[in-house]
Amino acid sequence: MVRKSLLLRQELRDAIKSEIAERTQIHQRKIAALNLARTGVAMAGAPAPPSPLVMLAHGDSWFDYPLDGNGLSLSNTDVVAQLESMGEINPVILNVSHYGDATTAEMSLPKQERLIQSLQDPANWLTTGKPDAMLFSGGGNDIAGDQFCIFLDYATAGSGLNSTRFKDALDMVQASYLDLFAFRDRYAPNVSIFGHCYDFPIPNGVHPVCAGPWLQPSLNYTGSNVTQGTAILRQALTAFQTMLKGLESNPSNQFFLVDTLGILVTDDWANELHPHPSGFRKIASKFVNALRSQFPGRI
Repeated sequence: MVRKSLLLRQELRDAIKSEIAERTQIHQRKIAALNLARTGVAMAGAPAPPSPLVMLAHGDSWFDYPLDGNGLSLSNTDVVAQLESMGEINPVILNVSHYGDATTAEMSLPKQERLIQSLQDPANWLTTGKPDAMLFSGGGNDIAGDQFCIFLDYATAGSGLNSTRFKDALDMVQASYLDLFAFRDRYAPNVSIFGHCYDFPIPNGVHPVCAGPWLQPSLNYTGSNVTQGTAILRQALTAFQTMLKGLESNPSNQFFLVDTLGILVTDDWANELHPHPSGFRKIASKFVNALRSQFPGRI
């Protein structure tokens, strides 16, 4: 049984590695085509058109969602997938995200090594040799899932979010973001990072066949109903937003928070954690606005 489990883990790691490699090859073909077009324009003596934003994305299922709501899909429907077709000039994004990752996993040694490899490969970037910006999605998987019950009080003890234990979890998430900034300073200096704060989910137990539910079981276990759980999650996500705003307020972090709380309505949610494609597109539109404010004429 142990041997089978180890083999399955290795197969999963190999599948992720293969998928990232395929995405990278597609991205590099886009970069090569852009460079070829720029060379042709220069040889013709014509003015160079605005370059699209070329970015590196790293994150969880909000950046890597291979479903259409709760059903099968021929392509991803997440924020990055939506963003690539948006703006007056579509951005070009190398996406090394993988669903299910907590921030501690996203900033683990193997994932940092993958980021370094992506950043240091000149075939991934235009003449600047680095991305114009980095996009980051992280924090949801540190809380949601079977471990969610850790941060909840039992109903008999005053049902709700346990502020002390939840703060400890937020501190770990913050540590991961701070490490991301330190990593950026070393391997991609002066590249701005754009992150988001998810939106207020509905803990109704809805989930795709392949995963979840992530919230309702813990709420049921600790004695909270959907209404109470919704209020608990609003409190948790608001605290997460506040923490990220604190990181944004420090100019040395070069971090921009795309404030996504309150964007989605009930019908936008496919399940407890993920929107339908149209909901992801609403979130992506907020990224377009944030990027446009920092890179006018580029998106």
